[in-house]
Amino acid sequence: MDMSALREINEWMIDGARSAPTPAQMMAESCERAVRAGLPLWRVGVFVRTLHPEIYGRHFFWKPGGEVEVGSVAHDILDSPEFAVSPLSIVFKQGVEVRARLDDPASTRFPVVQDLQAEGVTDYIALPLINTDGPPNASSWTTKQPGGFTEEQLNAIRSITVPLARYIEIVTLRRTATLLLDTYVGNRAGERILGGQIRRGHADTMDAAIWLSDLRGFTALSDRLPAETVVEILNLYFDCQVAAIRDQGGEVLKFMGDGLLAVFPVDEYVGDEAQVCSRVLEAARASRAGVAALQFPNGEAVERFRFGVALHLGRVLYGNIGGGNRLDFTCIGPAVNLAARLEKIAGKLGRTVVASERFAGICEGGWSDLGEFPIAGFAKAERVYGLHDEAPRAAAG
Repeated sequence: MDMSALREINEWMIDGARSAPTPAQMMAESCERAVRAGLPLWRVGVFVRTLHPEIYGRHFFWKPGGEVEVGSVAHDILDSPEFAVSPLSIVFKQGVEVRARLDDPASTRFPVVQDLQAEGVTDYIALPLINTDGPPNASSWTTKQPGGFTEEQLNAIRSITVPLARYIEIVTLRRTATLLLDTYVGNRAGERILGGQIRRGHADTMDAAIWLSDLRGFTALSDRLPAETVVEILNLYFDCQVAAIRDQGGEVLKFMGDGLLAVFPVDEYVGDEAQVCSRVLEAARASRAGVAALQFPNGEAVERFRFGVALHLGRVLYGNIGGGNRLDFTCIGPAVNLAARLEKIAGKLGRTVVASERFAGICEGGWSDLGEFPIAGFAKAERVYGLHDEAPRAAAG
């Protein structure tokens, strides 16, 4: 083996693997360089935990001459029979090495050995990637070399995992920060926060379509059902809206009890108000259908649900608001206040979808003029519009 070349790989990773801008490219380049240095690698895997509500971790697989395969697994993998008998399960739980020489009968306790034998693999080792803090990530290394890895080759692999672990930890921290910000404040706000817009008072104005909705009868629902059940219902209810909003280019800014605030930014240079409003209405129709179809078994009964959403178009102030060191990235302004008032009017009228005059005037969606209503806190009354295809129901609080 070329030990000088192996040291260069380590130094390259310690320096941030600058010639490989993505984790997949870093893995491909480091494995290819290791092979050129004399390591007889066949299949290499890296397994990285994530801090994500739906995804347990990501995996990267490299083989000579192919693209790095990148994928993810859900949290339920932890309960799967396959993971329970995997060498990686031991690495993740105990942070120790697990070796499986394919000529060793004891290795048959791992089902993955049979798959590797079919590929002509002779040796397998799973190694922890130790973080400076928290549980380890994991890696796996295989070879087709007759007799398996030599001790010198294993030591070389072990030396590579040290800078590899540091690189992965840094990249993972960055990715985790992005994912958490996306999860809790939304993608647009997350980008701004990561970009340094973190001081109180940092705010911009933008034109946007505004979505403000809530669940009808939520107070009564909360009073008669256990809190855990109410949370489960809320999650199902919000699922009916969030996917539709994101599919149409919107961003959910805030959940307020049973309320949801979202914005659909308007491109100030393109002036695509009509297209944005059309997408908002599409999201509203999809959410209406989703909530109408939602059922929740409750003993012998089945809970059914209704909601209301107000749509408006206006200019909002978008940025950091709060006190001391506790800030919230949100939007405020008269346009948001008007949307909140319209949503209350929707409830009084027994409507699911209502829109302001400005929104309905721009968005061709088959609107009915529901009349003019005084708006608390506003000097002028507002004309409110509802959809032709929606018959009013009895009002609900």
